[in-house]
Amino acid sequence: MSVVKINAITVPADSGDELAHRFAARAGAVDSQAGFEGFELLKPTDDRTTWLVVTRWRDEESFQAWLSSPSFGHGHRSAAERAGGEAPKPVSVHSELWSYEVAGGSAGQAN
Repeated sequence: MSVVKINAITVPADSGDELAHRFAARAGAVDSQAGFEGFELLKPTDDRTTWLVVTRWRDEESFQAWLSSPSFGHGHRSAAERAGGEAPKPVSVHSELWSYEVAGGSAGQAN
C-alpha cells in the first residue's frame, strides 16, 4: 500500500514564489528513485503561509532509502552549492513532516 509524506513548509508571506522557484529548479530530481510514485507542491489559496510538498511512495522502505541516498542530499542543494558556491538563505521559517498511508479513496476522472 502506498505511503504519503507531506512536508508542511511555513514561509513568510512574501517568500512563496521563491519556494516555488527552488522546487522548480530541482524538478525531477526524485523521479528515478525506486518506489517513488509522485510529487505535488501545493500553494495556499487563502491567507495561510504553509505550503505542502506531497510525495507518494510504494512503501516506507522506499522513502527511507531515498532519505539516505546521495540523490536526496544532491537534490536538496541549490544550483549555487552544486557549483561550489554558498548556500542561499533558507526560505522557510518552519517545517514538519507528516506521514500517512492511503486508507481509501477513488480513482476519479477530470472532466
